Amino acid sequence: MRNETGVDETPRPRSRVKAGSAPTPSAARQPLPESRASAVLRAAVESVTSGRQTREEALLDIPPLMLDELLHPMIDPAFQRCVIARGLPASPGAAWGEITFSPSEAERLADEGRRVILVRVETSPEDIHGMHAATGIVTARGGRTSHAAVVARGMGKPCVTGAGDIRVDERNGVMTAGGMTLKTGDIVTIDGTAGQVLDGAAPMTEPDLPPDFTTVLGWADTFRRLRIRANADTPDDAIAARRFGAEGVGLCRTEHMFFDAKRIRAVREMILAETEDKRRASLATLLSVQRQDFAEIFHIMDGLPVTVRLLDPPLHEFLPKDEDDRAAIAESLGMTPEKMRRRAAELDEFNPMLGFRGCRLAIAYPEIAEMQARAIFEAAIAVERDTGTAVNLEIMVPLVATRAELDLVKARIDATAAAVRGELGATVQYQIGTMIELPRACLAAGDIARSAEFFSFGTNDLTQTAFGMSRDDAGTFLGAYILKGVLPFDPFTSIDADGVGELIRIGVERGRKTRPGIKLGLCGEHGGDPASIAFFHDAGLNYISCSPYRVPIARLAAAQAALRAEPL
Repeated sequence: MRNETGVDETPRPRSRVKAGSAPTPSAARQPLPESRASAVLRAAVESVTSGRQTREEALLDIPPLMLDELLHPMIDPAFQRCVIARGLPASPGAAWGEITFSPSEAERLADEGRRVILVRVETSPEDIHGMHAATGIVTARGGRTSHAAVVARGMGKPCVTGAGDIRVDERNGVMTAGGMTLKTGDIVTIDGTAGQVLDGAAPMTEPDLPPDFTTVLGWADTFRRLRIRANADTPDDAIAARRFGAEGVGLCRTEHMFFDAKRIRAVREMILAETEDKRRASLATLLSVQRQDFAEIFHIMDGLPVTVRLLDPPLHEFLPKDEDDRAAIAESLGMTPEKMRRRAAELDEFNPMLGFRGCRLAIAYPEIAEMQARAIFEAAIAVERDTGTAVNLEIMVPLVATRAELDLVKARIDATAAAVRGELGATVQYQIGTMIELPRACLAAGDIARSAEFFSFGTNDLTQTAFGMSRDDAGTFLGAYILKGVLPFDPFTSIDADGVGELIRIGVERGRKTRPGIKLGLCGEHGGDPASIAFFHDAGLNYISCSPYRVPIARLAAAQAALRAEPL
C-alpha cells in the first residue's frame, strides 16, 4: 500500500528494539548513490561550464527546497517503511532513537550517549533542554509553526507535529499508534520531511555538501537583493548560521537562554517575587549568564548585525505545569504550596498569546528590560575591547501596538546604556527597533517609525492576529479548510499575500514615509519559504531572517525572486 508520495506503508511485523540493546542492522548508516539534490546541482554547474545555460537560467531551474536533502540526515530510500503514525512535516530530516516522554529524562539519556526521540502532547519553552538533547521530536498537537516546529527547525532537528494518530500518556510513559502500544525505551524513527513516525530504527544517509553546493550558492549571492540573516538563540545556532552563509542574526530570542537547569531557578524566583527589590535580586543572578551568552554570539558573528529581542513570552510559561513539580519548587524557594498556587493563578491567562507578554512585560516590570539591556551593552563592550571589532547591535522590542509603548521601553534602554557608559567609560553604537506582529502596528507604522530605527515583521504572530487563529491549534481544522478550498494553503507555512501581505505592504509604505532610511526585515518562519521570499522581495524588504538550516534555501530563493522580477 503506497501513499500519495509513493512511500510503501504496508504494515509489517514489528521488530521491537529495546533501550540499551544494539540497534538493528538497518540502523547502520550506509553509503548511498548520489542524492537527487546533488545530481541537480552537478548538472547545473556542468550546464553553465559547457555554455548550454547562463548562470541565471541554471539558478531558475533548481527547486530551492530540494537543498534540504543536503542539510539533514535522510532515510535510505530503499528502506521498507512500517509507518505507525502520520503528522505534519514540521522540520526536515530523519532520526531514530528510544522514546522518552520527559525532557529531563531525554537530557539524562543523551548525557549517557543514547539516542532519544522526545514525544510530547505539545512542547513549551520549559522543554527546551530536552529538545536540545533529543535527536528528534514528535508532538500529538501543533502545526508547522508551533513551538516544537519552530524550535526544531532552528536546531536542525527533525520534527513531526500534529500527529493525531497517536495518543500520548506522558505521566505513564506510554503512547499508542497504528494499533500498537509503545512505551519508554521502545525505538522509533521519525521522518520530519514526510511527517511520518516509523517502527524500529531505519538506515540513515548523512548530509554531505558537495562542491557544487558552494558554487551554486555563490552564483545566487551575486543576483539576490535581499540580505539573509538567521534566527539564532545560542552560540551553536550562530555557528550553524555562519556555516550556511547567514549575514547576521535577525532574531535572538532571549527567553530560550533561561531554561538551562542552572538558570531556571533564578527565573522562577524573579517571577514569584512579590516586590521589585526581590525581583532585582533574582535578576542580578541572571545578568552574568545573559552577558556571557550575548558575548559568545557577538564573537561568533564578528561584526555582522545581531538583533536581540527582549523577553517576549508570558511569565507563566517559565513555571512548571505539574502540581508535584510546583510543590517541589515551592519547597526549594521556601514558599508554602498555597502561596505558590496563588502566584501561579495570578499569572494564569485565558489567552496568553494576546495577554501579558512582549513589551507589556517591560512596561509593567521595567527592571527585566533593564537587566537584559545591561547584559547586552556590557557584553558588547567586552567583545569590542577584546577583538577591536565593533558590535553591530540592534535591540528589538516585541509586540508593540503603539508608539507610546515603544517610547517607554526605549527610554529605559537608553538610560541603561548611559549608566553602563558612565560605569565602564565606553560607548556602544546601537539601534532600537520593534517587531511588527500586530495589525495595528502595521496600520500605525508611520507613527511608530518616529521612534523605531528598524522594523522586523514577525509573520508568525501577524498571521495569528490577522486571521484570529492560533498556530498551535489551527492544525485541527486547517486540513479541512484546504481540502474544501476555503484556503489555498496553510497561511502559517506560506505568506497570505492578500491579507497578511497587504498589512506588511502598508507597514513598509508608512514606515518609509516617516523614516525613509528605516531598515525593514522579517523574522517569521515564512523567511524560509521560497514563495513567501518572492513576496518579500517584491514588498521591498531589506532582509529576511530564518532558521539557520533554511539559510541556503533562502539564499537561492532570494536570487530567483530577483531574477524573475527583472527579465533575463
